[in-house]
Amino acid sequence: MLSNVGNTEGKSNPKLKLLPLIALIFYEVSGGPFGVEDSVRAGGGPLFSLLGFLIFPLFWSIPEALITAELATSFPENGGYVVWISAAFGPFWGFQEGFWKWFSGVMDNALYPVLFLDYLKHSFPIFNGLAARIPALLGITLSLTYLNYRGLHIVGFSAVLLAIFSLSPFVVMGILSIPRIRPRRWGVVDFGKVDWRGYFNSMFWNLNYWDKASTLAGEIENPSHTFPKALLGAVFLVVSSYLIPLLAGTGALDSNSSEWSDGYFAEVGMLIGGSWLKWWIQAASAMSNMGLFEAEMSSDAFQLLGMSEIGMLPAIFASRSKYGTPTISIVCSAAGVILLSWMSFQEILEFLNFLYSIGMLLEFAAFIKLRIEKPDLARPYKVPLQTFGSTMLCLPPALLLVLVMCLASAKTYLISGAVILIGIVLYPAIVRAKDSKSTQISMEQQADPADDDDIEGESTVSAQQQLAVVDEASVSLLSTRPSSEPQQASTGLETRAKVV
Repeated sequence: MLSNVGNTEGKSNPKLKLLPLIALIFYEVSGGPFGVEDSVRAGGGPLFSLLGFLIFPLFWSIPEALITAELATSFPENGGYVVWISAAFGPFWGFQEGFWKWFSGVMDNALYPVLFLDYLKHSFPIFNGLAARIPALLGITLSLTYLNYRGLHIVGFSAVLLAIFSLSPFVVMGILSIPRIRPRRWGVVDFGKVDWRGYFNSMFWNLNYWDKASTLAGEIENPSHTFPKALLGAVFLVVSSYLIPLLAGTGALDSNSSEWSDGYFAEVGMLIGGSWLKWWIQAASAMSNMGLFEAEMSSDAFQLLGMSEIGMLPAIFASRSKYGTPTISIVCSAAGVILLSWMSFQEILEFLNFLYSIGMLLEFAAFIKLRIEKPDLARPYKVPLQTFGSTMLCLPPALLLVLVMCLASAKTYLISGAVILIGIVLYPAIVRAKDSKSTQISMEQQADPADDDDIEGESTVSAQQQLAVVDEASVSLLSTRPSSEPQQASTGLETRAKVV
């Protein structure tokens, strides 16, 4: 018996609109200036930090956002970059991309409950002890996971409120700092203190993940128009949220670069506005981590849902709750967060950047290949460049990715290599399991002639059809019985995996 793995009970789920999508992208990428303090220390002073957040978006953030906008509107399906890579290079590489991105996303998300408590423990020392810390971590993770379960539109609305609250103290700090700003302080740099590895990792980590929201493309209202506008608004919001606090803090205070480390903006707020502003910034930091967690978990869960819908994962990952959310995918991501929450930010920053760099190089390659081999692919939004210009657009960020990978430590190479090897081994194992299940079902159907009428249409599906790409935007990877149904005119057909 066939069952659709889309919306349960045939109900229409609320779609994301422009403002909530901007907030979600903002939290996928940034969440505010919390953590950019290290760029001042690693850069040996304010100059390289300020220049970095002015220049890096031009060569990294904007190209990545433009490419994401084109591919996400051409493939408006949950799964995002997994679908792009599969369309360009086939299901094997699509699966690898999905595994790398999901694994790094869960590890990244494991940090946010920890950071939330790290901000609180300055005011509530009880959270230094494991007796209070472990239950608090579990409680925070489960509470935020439940919010994801209740619906993506609720997550988007919450992200808007959290973004307003998290950024407000820095707007106030910027205004209060104006009389004290001395522009000469912005040009300070001590080349002897520059840590290039730390600097590039800090810049890269604070300005990446623009492609993450593509995994939610199937949940966006009118994605062809909404997604490009949301990306543009998010780029402006992210860059402003970094530059305004840095300009205020480094211009108003004559502090040593070594003092700039995680959490230093709270001290800057106290020196500029008083203890009330320090408390406000600390509270904003804690709330921002909640927004980061929500946005990351939404993308991770809907990525698994999208991979299941195209047959790349078991169909159970595509099952939805009555709120339209992927229940099993959320539970799986939450379990990973709990298991990995013991790790520190310093331990996994390079690791996350390395895996992310490999995935992004594959996305740039897919973008160029689809431009060359599928020029007639429906592109509701298209980067206003021809193929050669588009290739040149990818060149600077690709060189940055290679640089970040070259600066990684031996430990990062070892751990990343292990993850890549697991993905390579996992893919054929899933294929074999899928084939085994299909064979078993086929044998049961042959043994029960009473079901012949029910399966007559599907038994005629040939092996060639099972492996075919239905169109440029959809790939059936592991599904034994793919089918297609009409979608919006701009996207052609959409493959929806069906399960027995």
